[in-house]
Amino acid sequence: MRLLADAVEVRYRGLADPVLRGATVEVVRGETVAVLGPSGSGKSTLLAVLGGLVRPTNGTVRVDIDGSAAPRPTDVTTWILQTTNVFSERTALDNVAVAALTLGVSVREAYLVAARHLAAVGLFGRRNSLARHLSGGEVQRVVIARALASRRPFILADEPTGQLDHATTCVVLDALFEAVDESAALIVATHDPTVAERCERVVHIVDGRIVPER
Repeated sequence: MRLLADAVEVRYRGLADPVLRGATVEVVRGETVAVLGPSGSGKSTLLAVLGGLVRPTNGTVRVDIDGSAAPRPTDVTTWILQTTNVFSERTALDNVAVAALTLGVSVREAYLVAARHLAAVGLFGRRNSLARHLSGGEVQRVVIARALASRRPFILADEPTGQLDHATTCVVLDALFEAVDESAALIVATHDPTVAERCERVVHIVDGRIVPER
């Protein structure tokens, strides 16, 4: 399965210049990709286009399965954001189980899935803690577990450690990269080269243009 953006241009009303300029990128299920660039370079917009949240002004975005067009990008992507969005008065387990419930499984199965993914990010012992009692790094790991529980093949992470200190960043990144395996692709937008170094591939973006990959 591949997620493809082909010659994508994005323009916003009131802005003279496009935010994305002919961006082409392909991500294959199972790989880890960093979108690296300075603030305002178009990283977040590129992720939003790949996730189907922003419709390109020109160009196309599609999901390919064995060369055939398949579901919409919104059907195969899930998000990890810099600003976490959790139910503060619910437990870590509840917050992750809600993603599994969208798959149509039983409540029991959803909570088993949630417990498994919380264990994968090192939070099994905190599964019954209310989200408001968790640290910033722990909450971000809950968000990672929730993304994994959704079983979507493409995980889009927009500056997932931007609000965290260095020590917490290392813990969160360890959890994220260890939890993602060949069943899902991880696409991380970041301005931090140390985050990008952990990915198998880096897509550089400057002023809305993708420059040669390495």
